[in-house]
Amino acid sequence: MLTFALFAALLILLVLDVPIAVAIGLTAVGVFLLEDKASLLVMLPQRMYSGTTGFTLIAIPYFVLAGNLMNNSGITRRIFRFAKALVGHIAGGLGQVSVLSSMIFSGMSGSAVADAVGMGQVQYKSMADDGYPKPLSAAIVASANCIGPVIPPSIPFVLYSAVTSVSLSRLFLAGFIPGLLMGLTMMLAIALVARFRRLPSSERASVEELVESTRGALLPLLAPLIIIGGILSGLFTPTEAAVLVTLYSLILGFAYGDLRLAQLPDIIFDSIKQSAGLLFIMAAANFFGWLLIHQRIPDLLIHSAISSGASPASVLSMIVGIVVILGCFLEGNAIFLITLPIFIPIAHLFGIDLINLGVVMTLLVMIGNITPPVGMCLFAVDSYSRTGVWLLARECLPFALGILAVTLLIAFVPQISLFLPDLFMPLK
Repeated sequence: MLTFALFAALLILLVLDVPIAVAIGLTAVGVFLLEDKASLLVMLPQRMYSGTTGFTLIAIPYFVLAGNLMNNSGITRRIFRFAKALVGHIAGGLGQVSVLSSMIFSGMSGSAVADAVGMGQVQYKSMADDGYPKPLSAAIVASANCIGPVIPPSIPFVLYSAVTSVSLSRLFLAGFIPGLLMGLTMMLAIALVARFRRLPSSERASVEELVESTRGALLPLLAPLIIIGGILSGLFTPTEAAVLVTLYSLILGFAYGDLRLAQLPDIIFDSIKQSAGLLFIMAAANFFGWLLIHQRIPDLLIHSAISSGASPASVLSMIVGIVVILGCFLEGNAIFLITLPIFIPIAHLFGIDLINLGVVMTLLVMIGNITPPVGMCLFAVDSYSRTGVWLLARECLPFALGILAVTLLIAFVPQISLFLPDLFMPLK
């Protein structure tokens, strides 16, 4: 009963549009006050502080800054031109280009919403100018940029690692194959849609254009190789990689002449605001997680699962169902921080691999980014496409179903995501 009341109160506050961090904090404080345990609130500052001081979390502001630098330095245009030269001539033309460019760009950024705002505007304008229906163009952009947090680097992976203490390096490796499957599924869906809607395709790029676009995108394409290569070789940690990719983006921006010194204060200030907002949510969520442990809610749920004869498959199915529903109403990072204190003990009990669970939950959160009423990528793309969130969500449906199919495959065949981590970083 307490569990239901706790989450009902939290959802009511969120529906009333109370900021996520405030809603989480108020719910936790309210429970202690109602139980006449106000003395325990002395733990609030300590729990909030400890929730944001992990070494892994330092990566978040740097990945946010790197993404903002790339979106203001001409890198997005070079990647889009390169992707167009490669796949612009196949069925679905610029839609395929949008997916491929998002897959490439995801190797440097780590946020779906940031990618939808930056790279997304280039993708949307190209499709709309080429005669694609605007709602479909916007849907392709919103869906394609959900690949960003799956192919490393990834802000959700950083959060997951900080909460669960699993290896961030192994998480990064585990995201590659699911991210590629996600992109290929979207490209197949676009090809089918193109056949029915008679979408235009670009002419096959000449050898000269292919060489020229490759030369223009070569340095940005090296960023993912530097990040993952350095992590695998032991030269630097994922957190240090975030600093390196930020410096690399800054150097490229000035080298290309698209980034000016006068732009840096605004870019840095925007990055600080985004990072502070996310870390404030983490601080409040850490206290909320302590509340759940104090009230023994994970233990009660584990006892309930055992007594009902649940299996690992049924537990995974339950997690998938819960996160898909929550994704319609909550922002992805909040879902991680609210549910993980409950899911992790259950996963331990039923032998569910935590690395694979992190990939599955990230994929599920990406579905939430394109489902109403609180799909963050829907709002980001609608801000410049002006197509309407509900119409945009309807156009996103085939792509959301494709992501769900990939998610279920990864959930019940964990060897797919674990292949690269076990190959390059086997557990000792």
